[in-house]
Amino acid sequence: MNPIENLKSEHDEIILMLDVLERVSEKIASCESVPTDHLKQILNFLKIFAEEFHNGKEETYLFAEIKEAEIPESKDLLAVMTSEHGRGRGFIEDMNDLLESSEEGQPGSLMVFTTPAQQYINLYRSHIWKENVVLFTMAEEKLSADKLSLLGRHFEELEKEKMGPRDRKIFRETLEKLSKMYLGRGC
Repeated sequence: MNPIENLKSEHDEIILMLDVLERVSEKIASCESVPTDHLKQILNFLKIFAEEFHNGKEETYLFAEIKEAEIPESKDLLAVMTSEHGRGRGFIEDMNDLLESSEEGQPGSLMVFTTPAQQYINLYRSHIWKENVVLFTMAEEKLSADKLSLLGRHFEELEKEKMGPRDRKIFRETLEKLSKMYLGRGC
């Protein structure tokens, strides 16, 4: 698969999990019960799959190739993308801390959880649009076929190193299960 299409496909999965997180947050805000295990699964998906694996591909390889190509219009865009990745990780930490507080019996922690959850959702919907429409288009237009091929090989190596087929399957199954449960539709 073309490495840019690979990233876009992963974006589709991340957006689906954002939709799940939004629905779960709505349930929490309506004082409906949501199993803690589901929240942990969502956060694990976002932390490992979206942040470490997917954003790791972008930050380690794609952004580096774009910088090396010295595309003038990319400098500010890459700074924004990197900053947004950092903000996203901060929101995940906040959600995780609030979930831990809730498990420790601190009242209201889950209700507060919905604030960084919504901030993460809003940030990443916008972020993914910018990457899909602007950054990835730029990469496809400005990077040579050889560079794109190299990116594809790096992505495959990173997937083997960081994820592996078993873990990838588990994340896919988690996404499928939670999206059916909370959205009434699968992947």
